[in-house]
Amino acid sequence: MALPQKMRAVEISEPGGPEVLRPAERPVPTPGPGQIVIRLAYAGVNRPDALQRAGLYAPPPDASDLPGLEGAGEVVALGADVTGLAVGDKVCALLPGGGYAEYVATPAAHVLPIPDGLGLKEAACLPETFFTVWSNVFMRGGLKAGERFLVHGGSSGIGTTAIQLAHIFGARVFATAGSAEKCAACTELGAERAINYREDDFVAILREEGGANLILDMVGGDYLPRNVKALADEGRLVQIAFLKGPKVELNFAPVMLRRLTITGSTLRPQSDLAKARIAGALRDHVWPLVAAGRVRPVMDSEFPLEAASEAHARMESSAHVGKIVLKIA
Repeated sequence: MALPQKMRAVEISEPGGPEVLRPAERPVPTPGPGQIVIRLAYAGVNRPDALQRAGLYAPPPDASDLPGLEGAGEVVALGADVTGLAVGDKVCALLPGGGYAEYVATPAAHVLPIPDGLGLKEAACLPETFFTVWSNVFMRGGLKAGERFLVHGGSSGIGTTAIQLAHIFGARVFATAGSAEKCAACTELGAERAINYREDDFVAILREEGGANLILDMVGGDYLPRNVKALADEGRLVQIAFLKGPKVELNFAPVMLRRLTITGSTLRPQSDLAKARIAGALRDHVWPLVAAGRVRPVMDSEFPLEAASEAHARMESSAHVGKIVLKIA
């Protein structure tokens, strides 16, 4: 398939707010060994994109400087040593960057088929959140059936995914959110209780239940010591972001006395092999659930590629419930 030389894209003109996202023209990428090129139909919008735009989350040295960490579309070129994929396949993929564009190159091992029953728009919302949730809640956090699981930001893309998966795998799910509407969305997805953090204290509520065995947190700041208090003995805290900042004073004595585990990760800097292993686990354990309709991405809104700045403003307003996408094709 002959590819054009140039493509539409949205680039970060300088570090700053949503307004620094500007339409641009870029060369169409070519696949390296083990890579494919996808003509994107949709790209997901995620918090790391906003952090990169603000100058707080630099892409890896070998990644595109364009934002965009997930998308869905059609395979249009194969690099050397790629097997199991063909030109014309419809796929979704975790991307190293470059998703805010018509074409993107990505490792073939990070590509997954479109689950039955989903369109490209919905499939574009799967990779970043599902890779993050599976690797942190189940692989790193070790969530088991019957355990009490608390996820902060329950109405976010990460939160709505974590609630569904934890519920399906048999955990008791608790979530925090900032409005009655968002709390209702959390309970509809499977949360046993959704806590409006503007009105109620999640620490007191979880302590009444015996404490959380696992907490997934993206808030940070003053939530860190509160999370420690909310954990059950031998509980685990997995930190994946710091919306309220990474620095706080924390008394580690309870961590020792109650045998707590504090850990965390970020997805983008991990090795290609680590991401390939997560992709394999998703294909085996989660994609059949998506195809069966038991798990679905929660969709908030759609913007054209050229309106990426508006999509970022929507995300940073925290008014959304679920995923925001850019329509590219």
